[in-house]
Amino acid sequence: MKILVTGAAGFIGFHTALKLLENGHDVVGLDNINDYYEIRLKLARLKELGITATESLAFNTLLSSEKFSSRFKFIRLNIEDRTNLPHLFANENFDVVCNLAAQAGVRYSIENPETYIDSNIVGFLNILECCRHHHIKHLVYASSSSVYGLNKTIPFKTTDTVDHPISLYAASKKSNELMAHTYSHLFGFATTGLRFFTVYGPWGRPDMALFLFSEAIANNKPIKVFNNGEMERDFTYIDDIVEGLTRIIEKNSEERVKLNEGYKVYNIGNNNCIKLTDFIAEIEKNLGKTAEKEYLPMQPGDVAKTWANVDDLIKDYEYAPKTPVEKGIKNFIHWYTNFYPNIKKS
Repeated sequence: MKILVTGAAGFIGFHTALKLLENGHDVVGLDNINDYYEIRLKLARLKELGITATESLAFNTLLSSEKFSSRFKFIRLNIEDRTNLPHLFANENFDVVCNLAAQAGVRYSIENPETYIDSNIVGFLNILECCRHHHIKHLVYASSSSVYGLNKTIPFKTTDTVDHPISLYAASKKSNELMAHTYSHLFGFATTGLRFFTVYGPWGRPDMALFLFSEAIANNKPIKVFNNGEMERDFTYIDDIVEGLTRIIEKNSEERVKLNEGYKVYNIGNNNCIKLTDFIAEIEKNLGKTAEKEYLPMQPGDVAKTWANVDDLIKDYEYAPKTPVEKGIKNFIHWYTNFYPNIKKS
């Protein structure tokens, strides 16, 4: 198939594009390469995909991969660009779109709400409109576990009501699900939303807990432990996430539309939760250092516990997360200590 992966310079988008290419598909990657976190890390991910780019790369420039040749192309573009995104769809004739481009971050959304409306609402509408007018068979898109907000029932199920978001980021992701439902109903193409639960692993985002903790401990700096350490998360290793994503992308979606099941939302997580203190202890073990901990109260927009019920994904796609946190953290620390310092020096 020919697949558009938006957010291809991002953490999950990079891994997804790489897996799809390894599986034999043609991929076009799109990213605006913004400065929400280090651009050097995003450019290094693209380099792994065979794209040599700099911070000055012009928008709407299509590059071919040095590694995958014409099977992978990359374009720097905003998904909210209502002129050039439709041109891309018209020129490339995608079979499937995987939209992982979004402004991420719960806490950042409290201080920068406009960014979330531009990317996560306006941009997602533009994606939907392009899918509608260019006859895309299937749109797979990123939602988030943050949509569960103040829900008390654990583990979280997709049948739960999600009407109590506690950040604009969460509200924007819930809005995406509602918009996708509308377009599936009105225009008859399949949409699948995936509520991601705390994804971690090599090439991860510098604003995520594992990266922040590892960098601080490695440099003998204190780490901030919120809610006085009484936090639990469904930490999900990147390979397990990508395996689930690619299974969904590769499965024929036309039968779903015929059965009037064009719209679907799934949890995608590890089907387990881990205490934050145990997570930190595993980082300490792999770094061979003990963290200096600064215990702080709960931050605005955070929840104390997340845990995904993934029964539907298991039933429909035989999804089976299999990476224990001990192995996942070990893999991340190996990447971080051997590779990331070189990115910072480049």
